[in-house]
Amino acid sequence: MKPTRAGAVAAVVSGIPSTAHALFTGGDVLAATRAAGTLLPGRRDRPGVAAGLIAHVAVSAFWTGVLATIARHRRLGAGGGAVAGLAIAALDLGIAARAHPAVRGLPRGPQILDHLVFGAVTGALLDRPGRADQGTTSTTSPGCSEL
Repeated sequence: MKPTRAGAVAAVVSGIPSTAHALFTGGDVLAATRAAGTLLPGRRDRPGVAAGLIAHVAVSAFWTGVLATIARHRRLGAGGGAVAGLAIAALDLGIAARAHPAVRGLPRGPQILDHLVFGAVTGALLDRPGRADQGTTSTTSPGCSEL
């Protein structure tokens, strides 16, 4: 699957853990989105949903690019992607939490799970063949379809 599509799918589903946590605990479902908005320059103290969506897309695109680059050289799969997601969480949450109070105030566990899901989904989808490759079933000539 193309990195753009894999990253888009992962960016959407990666918020499920923190959203579920917020729903089950009576928390603010949009808190993480607003907190992400503070990552944009000039918005450190001004959380917002629109800014959060922009920041989330930018951060997801960046990490998708990193994972796609890794996936070109070694297969990630869901497991490798999950490990990468945990490493991304350490970087994202460690750095962002220090500099951005809104990020620091988020429950840590659900945020880590969001990153784990992002990595696992991205890794799994990057390993899937694209549409053009789905007909390549020949074991003797890779890339040639059987008649």
